[in-house]
Amino acid sequence: MRPICIIVPMTEVKISVPEHVTVIMDGNGRWAKLRGQERLYGHKEGVESVRACTEFAVEKGIKYLSVFAFSEENWDRPVEEIEGLMQLMLMAITKETPLFQKNGIRFRVIGDFSRLSDKLRGEIDDCMKLTEDNTNLQLIIFLSYSGKWDIVQAANKVVEKKLQAGEIPQVTAQELHANLSTADIPDPDLLIRTSGEQRISNYMLWQTAYTEYYFTEVLWPDFRKTEFQKALDAYAKRERRFGKV
Repeated sequence: MRPICIIVPMTEVKISVPEHVTVIMDGNGRWAKLRGQERLYGHKEGVESVRACTEFAVEKGIKYLSVFAFSEENWDRPVEEIEGLMQLMLMAITKETPLFQKNGIRFRVIGDFSRLSDKLRGEIDDCMKLTEDNTNLQLIIFLSYSGKWDIVQAANKVVEKKLQAGEIPQVTAQELHANLSTADIPDPDLLIRTSGEQRISNYMLWQTAYTEYYFTEVLWPDFRKTEFQKALDAYAKRERRFGKV
C-alpha cells in the first residue's frame, strides 16, 4: 500500500507589529566625540535618525512613534548645548512640517512648556494645529519631560477636581491614568534605548509598566531602518502576558 501524501497549503505567518514604539535616543554626544566633533554635531545627525525611523514606522504600519528628546534633568547641561538643542528643534520643526502634511503624520509635543522660549512654543503650536487631522502616524516628541512630573501633575489635577466638587481627594489608578499627559495615547508596546545604557531615566514611568524593553549598543545617530527592524524582530518573538498565565 502506497503511503498517502498530504499536501498542506502554506499559510502566511503574521508578524506582530507594535502599535506604539517609543525610543530613548541616547549616544549623540558620544557619536560626535568619536569623530572629533562637538556634541551638537551628534544631535544634528540624530535628527536624521528621527526622520529615517519616522519613515520606517509609516512603512511598517506603526501608529504611534514617540521619542524622548529632552528630559527635565537635561536643563542642567551647559547653556551653550541647551541653546543649540532648542535652536535645532526649532529648525527641524520648520523644515519637517511640509513633510508631515505630505505623509499624513500628526506631530505632537508633550512636556513642561514653561521653560521653552515663546518662539519655540509658537512653532510647536502651529505645527501641532496644522497636522492634528493627519492619521497615518502620530510622531510624539517628549520635550522638557519627566515621568515623575507627569505623575505629579496628573495627581494634582485629580485632587483639584475633587476639591472643587467637594469630594474627598483620593486618587484612583484609573483617574490618575486619565489625567496623564499621554491620556489619549496607548501605552508603549515597545521601548527602545540606544547606546548600551539599560535604564529608562525617568521616562514614562507609569505608562511603561508592561512595555517590552529593547536595548542596543548602537548609538542613536547610527540607528536607522536596519536597526529598527532588528528591534521589531525581537519584539515579535516576545510573549506578552500582562501578568496573566
